Amino acid sequence: QVQLVESGGGLVQNGGSLRLSCAASGRDFSIGDMGWYRQAPGKQRDLVAVITSDGMTEYDATVKGRFTISRDNAKNTVFLQMNTLKPADTAVYYCNAQYSTTSLPRATVWGQGALVTVSS
Repeated sequence: QVQLVESGGGLVQNGGSLRLSCAASGRDFSIGDMGWYRQAPGKQRDLVAVITSDGMTEYDATVKGRFTISRDNAKNTVFLQMNTLKPADTAVYYCNAQYSTTSLPRATVWGQGALVTVSS
């Protein structure tokens, strides 16, 4: 079974920066697409950014140009560099990964969530 562990959330002022990390661990697995989602209080969980195993990226329009998703395939880790943060970016950020094992051709796993709070 694959697990994702997130780190890097916290409190930052309007216009500041934060970097989130998410590392996958387990045995005999292969990671595919990895992504970041966020959920603000009282709202649904929305996609922020996604990166394929060969490095292709997509971003939600609200973060394009401010956030950068990247990954280290050797370490099964995905990152989200968040710059020029706004109070509207305040949310719990969840990482997500598609993976496969010898017994599971396709599965999805979520991280535990990291709270990002941007003060005005």
